[in-house]
Order: sequence, then structure tokens, then C-alpha cells
Amino acid sequence: MEEALQKLKAEATADLAAITRASDLEPFRIKYLGRKSPFAQLMRQLGDAPSEDRPRLGQLANELKKDLQLLFDEKKASLVQEGAGESSGIDLTLPGRMQPQGKLHPVTQIMEEICAIFEGLGFTVAEGPDIETDFYNFEALNIPAHHPARDMHDTFYVDDSILLRTHTSPMQARVMETKQPPLRVISPGKVYRCDSDITHTPMFHQVEGFLVDTNVSFADLKGVLSVFIAKMFAETTPIRFRPSFFPFTEPSAEVDIGCVMCKGKGCRVCKQSGWLEILGAGMIDPEVFKKVDYDPELYSGFAFGLGVERIAMLKYGINDIRLYYENDLRFLRQF
Repeated sequence: MEEALQKLKAEATADLAAITRASDLEPFRIKYLGRKSPFAQLMRQLGDAPSEDRPRLGQLANELKKDLQLLFDEKKASLVQEGAGESSGIDLTLPGRMQPQGKLHPVTQIMEEICAIFEGLGFTVAEGPDIETDFYNFEALNIPAHHPARDMHDTFYVDDSILLRTHTSPMQARVMETKQPPLRVISPGKVYRCDSDITHTPMFHQVEGFLVDTNVSFADLKGVLSVFIAKMFAETTPIRFRPSFFPFTEPSAEVDIGCVMCKGKGCRVCKQSGWLEILGAGMIDPEVFKKVDYDPELYSGFAFGLGVERIAMLKYGINDIRLYYENDLRFLRQF
């Protein structure tokens, strides 16, 4: 049996030395160290050896197994280091596979672009709560309880004094009651109204902006919004200001741009007018200043508000606002 063990060791050592590929290591391990290997068979015959020889033969067999295992491990490490590891199933010469990366939602992209434009004009960003009080959402903006303008907002009420904000304009009052002019602030965020069709959703995004200082005029408002529209769309985009009404601005205006669909020729989207309304604006009403203890004789300012989805629809040529929230990858991957 001792001769058989020595012969097995010599044979295994020679076979291991001849291996040049990592894929041949596993067959070697099975052949010489597996449960059906010659070594395993010799170990089973150990019980038939004379009792006085069993300790010596057992020790010899264990040393042989340890030596073979050590040689096997060294050979495996050597082949892996030399790059002969084709048994891993990895071909290092193949080109890599790019993992798909997430992208920003189109509404988020437009929101960030709007904020970047106004930040470039010196505005700072202020964010407020989605759940707002009736005071900040309405009363502080010159919309008392009996005012008919409240009907225009289709408000989600939590209780008589708590609601989901219908615009981001409450930040106008919140900022002004804690800071003194001069102020240049935009407030982006979600707003909520009871409305749902191809151009309205119960939740949408809005950016409110305002500027307060001494000697602020409507010309300043027109200048800021003209720069914004030129950067958001194109420098040649036609602009017009139409008289309108908002409780917290006086005078008030709605801002139109030349229809991006028909280039002003008239189409179904612009109702054959050649114009599309994109935002509302105006000079801050003195009553709003009084609510925050600003002197309306000393300070003046303007405010504006725009719907982010509306801007995105015009910029990307989208005709149904619900596409933004259906999570259809065929739609979202275009952005």
C-alpha cells in the first residue's frame, strides 16, 4: 500500500505540472481528490492493513492528501494570475455592456431649467410646505373668505383652515414677513387643484417668483420675463402682455408667446389665434404689502407664476398633460 501511495503521488504531481489551462484543474481535482479517486479507494483499504502498520500508513496517506491539495491550490493561483482563467466563463476581450442609467423626468428637467434661468438673473430659491394654511394661501394674498377668486382654485381642503396649496404664491407672504427688501425669490413646487383633463391634473408643478425693492416698475417685470422667455424658448419668440386680473397683483397681465406649434399661423392648439398663454404676472398689490408690514409708499414689486407642465408641453410639443404621469417608458425615454 505504501508503494501504491508513492506511485499515486508521483503520477498526480506529473499530471498537475502538465496542466496549462484553468479549465483542466477541476477534472484533476475529481480524478485525484474526489470521492471515487484512487486515493479514496486506498483509504478504504487501510482497514485491511496489519494493525501495526495502520498508524504509519494513515499518517502517510494524510500527508499525501495535504501535499496534493497544496500543490493544487498553488497551481490554481498561478494560472489565475497568468490570465488563464477561461474556466470562469469571462472573455476579457469582449466589449463591455453599458448598464441602463436613470434619467430625470421631463417635468424635473424643465423645472431645473426654469430655476437656473432665474438664478442667473439673481433670484434665490425658497421652498415651502405642500400643506398650507388658509391664511397664507388666500388671505395674505388679498383673497378673503368671500372673494369669488377662491372658486377659481377648486381647493382640496383638509379642514376649514388647512388645505393643499393651490399655488406656490404663499411663499411670497412667508418670505416677506421674515425678510426685508430688496428681495428676488422664486418658489418651485407641487400644487393641487380639483381638476383633471388633457391639459389639467389634480397635482401639477408651479414656479412663483417675485421681486421687491424701491422704484420697481412694470418695465422691470417685462424685462425679466422677456429674458426668461428668450432663454427658455428662443430669442426670436414673439411675446405679448394682455391685461388680466389677479387678486394679489394690480395691474395684472397674462403673458402670451407666439404658438410654438404653428409658428403664429393659427392651429387647433392655439385656437387659430397664433398665441399661447404661458404665465400670469403683475405688480404686487399694496394690500399684500400691508399684510407683511411693508410700507407700500416706499416699496414696490412684481410677481409672476407659471405652470411647469405647461412650459414643458409647449417646449416639447406634447398635447396631453396626462402623458407625464402614466410612466410609459416609450414616452419617458424620449427625454
